[in-house]
Amino acid sequence: MRTPATMSAVAALTAAASIALVACSEPSEEGTPGVTDTTVTIGTHQPLTGPAAAGYAAVSAATSAYFAYVNANGGINGRSIEYLVKDDGYDPVNTQAAVSELVTEDEVFAIVNGLGTPTHSSVLDYVDEEGVPDLFISSGSRVWNQPEVYPNTFGFNAEYVTEGAALAQHAVNQRPNAKICVLGQDDDYGEGILEGVEIVVGGNEITEIQLYSASTATVDITEPIVRLMEAGCEVNILGTINGFTAMAIGTAAQLGWSPQWYVSSSGADYPTLVQYLGEDIGPALLEGMVSVNYLPFSPDSEWVALFRQINDEYNGGAPFTANTVFGMSAGYLFAEALAAAGDDPTRESLIAAVESGRLLGNGIVPLSYSDDNHAGYQTVGIATVSGGVQDYEGTTYQVNVGQVTEVEAAPVPLENGGIPGA
Repeated sequence: MRTPATMSAVAALTAAASIALVACSEPSEEGTPGVTDTTVTIGTHQPLTGPAAAGYAAVSAATSAYFAYVNANGGINGRSIEYLVKDDGYDPVNTQAAVSELVTEDEVFAIVNGLGTPTHSSVLDYVDEEGVPDLFISSGSRVWNQPEVYPNTFGFNAEYVTEGAALAQHAVNQRPNAKICVLGQDDDYGEGILEGVEIVVGGNEITEIQLYSASTATVDITEPIVRLMEAGCEVNILGTINGFTAMAIGTAAQLGWSPQWYVSSSGADYPTLVQYLGEDIGPALLEGMVSVNYLPFSPDSEWVALFRQINDEYNGGAPFTANTVFGMSAGYLFAEALAAAGDDPTRESLIAAVESGRLLGNGIVPLSYSDDNHAGYQTVGIATVSGGVQDYEGTTYQVNVGQVTEVEAAPVPLENGGIPGA
């Protein structure tokens, strides 16, 4: 998931300048915006079109399917969840317009799981100033975890630094003398992965670093791959989305080079990578790939079984990938927060519910939100591809204040059919 990755924020300054022109909303009626006796209306911005649509458009579709399942089973505290999805094409200027419409015209209760660092950064201050809960942002940026600055803002994904540090620690443990290299986007995503690797390896000990721009219409990473190969890299840690992960692995194969690949969660979805590489060669090229994740995706997981059922019944049997699990997991977390917000939820009670520490999520460890921690997952598990199956191998790392510690996984069990408060 999540996981959905960031792309270059070329339009961020334009977005920041023009957001000041967006009119502030005024309450049009008494009561909590977005809440009636029978419904709760929330909204999100997602890349349904544009360069990030491939794969990531599936996230909000999966979230919508989960909410349809909840609504069909009585909703949360007697209310159905109405989920408004606005397409921003992964363009910060479009994100402004979409979020302004959600806040001022649709009067949503909360913004939930808005996708992308450059896109969501362009509306962060606006949403905060409007007092709208800004929940479970789909990005691993550290920006979201500033409760003293943005008291209503909460991240969801494991931070990119966390993923980079965990991948590097596992590489060092498994291959202590290997030449470790980094390939990633030249933005918050790739730089976060690189920072995590540096925590473990040290900046001077990374054999080669190659960052590429994902903001251009056509990206060719042949040259970065050649430079990694010429440097003798043995372990390549990637901060890449799925398309570029496949491009990197495929390009290396064409060059007759087969290093070991360690990949962030946003670019390591096995079914998606096989689609990119082809059923004929994909499984062989991906055998042994190491990745990180924090959500349930093991074939024998009860959560995965439930999400597959929901996907078949409420999502038209769309391809089931890590983005499906990501979208439904984000939906579950909002439902959990809404249930904890009480029979008559307000924006204040919703924020208090998230900060209470009672929300567990559905990951490999419980979430740990509090009034001074608005980050999402700070613990990730190592997964490998073996025999065409991508699954956790049992190694789990927690990253906190620059320290990487191996811990025991504590998966959150499935209860009440996956409907909080049921």
